Amino acid sequence: MFPQLTDFVAMLGINLVLCAGCMRLLSWRTLTRPWAKWVTVAFFAALWFPVGAAQLPVLAYVRGISSDLSITLVVLACVGLCHRLTGTPAITGRERAAVLVGVAAAALFLYPLALGWGDWDAYRPGWGSKGMWVMLLLVSLICWFNGLRLFPALVALSLLAWTAGILESGNLWDYLIDPWLVTSALLFVFLKSARLLFRAA
Repeated sequence: MFPQLTDFVAMLGINLVLCAGCMRLLSWRTLTRPWAKWVTVAFFAALWFPVGAAQLPVLAYVRGISSDLSITLVVLACVGLCHRLTGTPAITGRERAAVLVGVAAAALFLYPLALGWGDWDAYRPGWGSKGMWVMLLLVSLICWFNGLRLFPALVALSLLAWTAGILESGNLWDYLIDPWLVTSALLFVFLKSARLLFRAA
């Protein structure tokens, strides 16, 4: 039976992220290995293969571990896939760094408050707060006028997906960030900071 739209979108997002990781691992800093593309295509198809007594796709079991991924992470994975498949980078390192720093800052603001470390629940505005929309608009405009187009595009796509309700969650935060993306962003910020400190020393 064909899965419901929310289930299909969630599993497709997980598949794309896994394929982006597979492509990056197989290519390993070079784009001149055509066999890596075919291995990734086969990997993409294999993850839809039904297994187990319930005859669910492999992706359904992966989803049980990873949970649903944010639109931001899926789009970044698609950008990485396009880079690997075409050999042309779709975004600059500056754009990517700005998004990851923004994700890390949002996570440091959201998660501690959501876990009860303060009197205000930062997760609550994601259910439809106009204040959150205004904040996202202001940050997007600041990025746009500074030549950073990726961040506003990701916010716009997340808002469209949230409005359409294509994921199971009804909270906008879950469309913008997820623990896997946050972990990657925090690691990126930590490594960049460490390099700057070593250079300054």
